[in-house]
Formats: sequence, structure tokens, C-alpha cells
Amino acid sequence: MEDRKAFIVGISGASSSGKTTLARLLRDVFPNSFILHEDDFYKEETELPYKEGLLDWDCAESLYIPDMKRALEHIRAHGKFPPFVDSKEDQNSVGACPVSDSAIAAAKEKVAAWLAPGQPGHNILSPNAGLRICLLDGFLLYSPELEAGGIPALLDTKLFLLVSRARATQRRERRDGYVTLEGFWTDPPGYVEKIVWPNYAASHAGLFLEGDVEGALDESVLREKGLLAQVGRGLDVDMETTFTWAVDVLMRELEEKVGKAR
Repeated sequence: MEDRKAFIVGISGASSSGKTTLARLLRDVFPNSFILHEDDFYKEETELPYKEGLLDWDCAESLYIPDMKRALEHIRAHGKFPPFVDSKEDQNSVGACPVSDSAIAAAKEKVAAWLAPGQPGHNILSPNAGLRICLLDGFLLYSPELEAGGIPALLDTKLFLLVSRARATQRRERRDGYVTLEGFWTDPPGYVEKIVWPNYAASHAGLFLEGDVEGALDESVLREKGLLAQVGRGLDVDMETTFTWAVDVLMRELEEKVGKAR
């Protein structure tokens, strides 16, 4: 770990589970951090598969997985955003911030205290430490297809966010659409029911007891795969609670996986 230039944090979950919102919040709280989006590795629209007569943006076949792996390997080796990745994702709006200013200020104060000289975070993220945090958000990071492509193996910490079908549908349908390589995509009617949710359920059933993605997580599988989630808190945990949890988890993970090696 001593020669690692970056600490890569995976943030995954269903579409509209809060991944990008959380990544942006963590970027604003932790110094030396930047975001890489799974969505930056979409294939061109002409190469996407179809399902139910609709373009399927929500499956592994829609992604250039080898390019994502190459980007992560570059980040680990150089600690910098890959110059060959042209990110479109930050052009997409995630709406109003669901976390209060006071909670964000408290998180910044907590991290600043942790980074102070003599504290655990100082030797990990001080300017002289040379380590950067990459926050990778994506809806398929822990799927069998990306696992086969070697993506989870390149992640140092893996956060998994939960959401109910009803909440995910509500949030996604509120969005204006998405910036793409070709222009702009707007979900057609019924897209969540026909494409988004069934794909999520199929790719993540193995993480839940009895394969029910709105049921209980299989904690033995989480341990085996090294996934961290808010077990026992339900599906629709508010973002303020999730943000506070993630800040604490990330500080602990950095101490355990970086601090002890320095």
C-alpha cells in the first residue's frame, strides 16, 4: 500500500439510490479527492443492446468494462484522473442537496480534526502524503459481470446503497434526463419498470437473502465480497444519515488500510 498513489472507493447501488449525490458530498469533505463515474464508460448509442423494444442503458453489455479497468489501474498507479476519459456525468443534475448545511459543516469539522497533526488522518491525507481518494460511483460495480471484468478487485473500499423500488422509480422519473455521447437521453414511459429495476434485481439478487432485492442483505455474502452497507436500517435511509455513516466508514477504512501501512 505504501507505493499506492490512490485509495479507490466504490459507491454502488440501484439507479437513483443516491450514489452520485454521496460521491459529490464526500468529495467536498475529504481533501485530495475526485470522482470517476461508471457512466463515463458507456458505449456509443448504436452499440447498446435492446430489451423490451427499448435501448438498454442499464446492463453490463452497455459498458466498456476493459476501459473502466484501464482507468482504475491508471488511477492506482498515478493518483490522477485518467487523461483518456472524457467525463460527461458531471453535466447531469442531481437536484437540490438533500443534506443540511449543518450536517455538511459538522462532517467537514470532523474530517479537519482527524487530519490535524498528531491525529490518525494526518499521515494519510496530508499534502506530503501523496495519496488521493478516487470516488467511483456506478450502478453495476459489484455485479457478476464487472466482477468477472476485474473491477471490484481494484477497489479499496466498497459501499453499497439500498433503495426501494418505489423510491428509485420516483427519483428517476423526476429527472430531466442524461447527457450522453450523442446528446441527451430521456427515459421513455415505463423505462424503470421494464428495464432499470429488473436489471438491478437480476444483477444484485446474490447479495440478498432469497434473492429479494427489497429484503434483507445476506451478511455472509457482504463479508465475502468486502461490501459495506447500512445493514438493519431499512431500504430508504435518508441521505443525511447515509452521508454521516459514509464519512465515518471512510475515515475508519483509511486508517485500517493505509494508516497501518505507513
